[in-house]
Amino acid sequence: MKHRNFLLAALAGLVMITAFENAFAGAADYSFEPISVDIKNGAASELGVRLVHKPSGKPVEGAVLFRTRLDMAPDGMADMEAQHAAMPSEEPGVYRFKADLTMAGGWAFRMMAKVPGEKDTIEGVVIFQAKD
Repeated sequence: MKHRNFLLAALAGLVMITAFENAFAGAADYSFEPISVDIKNGAASELGVRLVHKPSGKPVEGAVLFRTRLDMAPDGMADMEAQHAAMPSEEPGVYRFKADLTMAGGWAFRMMAKVPGEKDTIEGVVIFQAKD
């Protein structure tokens, strides 16, 4: 009987710890990383970002990226934007895009994401270098 009560108390404690950890999860627990910083300049350039859950270090699958913007803000030309479109990716947590880059230099890819089970919107900026 004492053994059973101990197991029930341990299980209840584990449930409380898990709930406590999830209560403090938020947007700051995620980050976007470039797959490769250097990308090809020109039409149909490919770029990729990985969304990572920082506490676990694991890639985040199933996120919905929206309000994406690709501009040359790193080179002081934020008004210069590039058209881009999402592409399929077979790697977990990797989100790929095809872009028509008009100039070599620094490009900022800004995005927002909704992660399954996370109430906060994740925001991020990844800097790429387009090279001829």
